[in-house]
Amino acid sequence: MELWRRIVKFWQTAALAGAALVLAKPAVAAAEEAVARGAYVFKAAGCLGCHTDAKGGGAPLAGGRALKTPFGTFYSPNITPDPQHGIGRWSLEDFVRAMRHGRGPDGTRYFPVFPYPSFTGMTDADLTDLKAYLDAQPAVPQANRDHEIRFPFGIRLSMLPWNWLYLTSGAYEPDPARDEQWNRGAYLVRHLSHCGECHTPRNWMGAIDGARELAGTRDGPEGGAVPNITPHPTGIGDWSDGDLDFLFTIGLLPDGDIVGGGMAEVVENSTGALTEADRAAIVAYLRAVPAVENVVSTKD
Repeated sequence: MELWRRIVKFWQTAALAGAALVLAKPAVAAAEEAVARGAYVFKAAGCLGCHTDAKGGGAPLAGGRALKTPFGTFYSPNITPDPQHGIGRWSLEDFVRAMRHGRGPDGTRYFPVFPYPSFTGMTDADLTDLKAYLDAQPAVPQANRDHEIRFPFGIRLSMLPWNWLYLTSGAYEPDPARDEQWNRGAYLVRHLSHCGECHTPRNWMGAIDGARELAGTRDGPEGGAVPNITPHPTGIGDWSDGDLDFLFTIGLLPDGDIVGGGMAEVVENSTGALTEADRAAIVAYLRAVPAVENVVSTKD
């Protein structure tokens, strides 16, 4: 009788283990799929360039890259899964709050050099997948570096009225008057790939001037000029769709030159990895934005 009980118990245990394995496989597959989707979101969002101090030999996503602005120099944070210096202890809710509202898990108000005013429009699905991808990367125990900001711009409490004035939080809502391709392009340009963060002029408070969307600026990231990419003649008005596609895929300009600086980085880490459909959507959106003249042109 005792032998029989042992046999029954063995098969019960084996059955439970088999059931657990069967149930675990779909969960593992779903997690792997989320990471794979997140890898694409990660590239489209250009996270690698800003959060890696490549010139200083820093590890990927460990932060420390200097971002020079009219308000001072900001240093990007560690976004690896390190529990002490990175985002290893962040929940999905913490991550979404940071991306949508510019707030840290402890309530810290982020400065808009971190482009949460653009990232706020990301879909829940893209945010979830991006978090899954970041969680799957190697953790790097590198401490974050303090910003070097001129007074009074370093007062974080000032972000309360700034957000009230300039932040419209929430996922992007497609425009029913536009087709699917335009809406996809708008989502990429305005939010996920946040092109306007570099290519749109800002007011004296550092907020994007929506009336001159993508018109270029002389006060771009790291102190450089960024060209007009509206359909105006001083922008991309005389560029063909093929010209734009070559730019996004290999960084080739219509005159045969190759882009340098920050845009070369964007092509290498971001637009060059986009699907053909997403590149076409970006082109369609850029063709449709208002043509605005600006002091910085694509020929500068």
